[in-house]
Amino acid sequence: MAKAPSIFLKAICCWLLTGLIALVSAQEIEPRTYSNAPIDINFLGFGVSQAQTSNYTLNTQSLSYNRIFDFFGQSAKFNLIAPYAELHGTTKTGSQVINGAAQGFTDPVVRVAANLYGAPALTAEEFKTYTQDLIIGANLALLIPWGEYNSNQLLNVGANRTFIQPGLGVSQAVGPWRFELAGDATLFSNNNNYLGGNTLSQKPIYSTTGHVIYYFPSTAWLSTDITYYSGGQSFVNGASRTNSQENWLMGATLSIPINKRNAIKFHGSEGTYSSTHKNYTLYGIGWQYRWGPGS
Repeated sequence: MAKAPSIFLKAICCWLLTGLIALVSAQEIEPRTYSNAPIDINFLGFGVSQAQTSNYTLNTQSLSYNRIFDFFGQSAKFNLIAPYAELHGTTKTGSQVINGAAQGFTDPVVRVAANLYGAPALTAEEFKTYTQDLIIGANLALLIPWGEYNSNQLLNVGANRTFIQPGLGVSQAVGPWRFELAGDATLFSNNNNYLGGNTLSQKPIYSTTGHVIYYFPSTAWLSTDITYYSGGQSFVNGASRTNSQENWLMGATLSIPINKRNAIKFHGSEGTYSSTHKNYTLYGIGWQYRWGPGS
């Protein structure tokens, strides 16, 4: 195969993979990102998920750590996610059939979500009398390119480039209900070792996520979720290779406490519209362990 067509086909695969990564990232900006909790509480989690288009499947197993801390008098969350992934699939472009598979440690994500209004930093004892009204917050996530990457492979689980994702969000409490709205932008650095030294660049992906959450008396909660994202046009050596994406996702998240320290979480999302006519689905289950003051 000539080099130019090879670059073009790999650009298409990269675009599809970016869509899968965007799905997983959207799910990581989960319900209750902008909420309050006692400072010095820690959470350790393990989860498995599967994201699919009509041609590609991405299976992910991830270990995560969260800590609540005091940010200038408001509560904030530090989050570290370390994933392992398997990616495989087949697609066809014209007469070219593309098969590929990859697995290994993928790029870790570090995120800080800081509440700016309405979520005071409280001890476990002080938190017992706290009642939420309106919370306004901001978050900043960074994907570190430490994952498995081989520029000669068709597909990779590592991106070999940095993603930076700033965002803003609000959460309004009405009785046992929470109404949340968040907006994020994912900015990409260049991959300068794309298919043997070519440069892959990509425009930002913009996303808006809404959640309607209901808290049960047992402290279990159920959220219905909707996400819209667009953008992400990619270029190889400055030449456009893919168009912008536009996608709508609908989903739900259910968290069930097992006891005071442990909880199980189920989540799923389904694409309701895609400008690329690719079917998107994401399903997963996770376990979370809590420790710290008041646990």
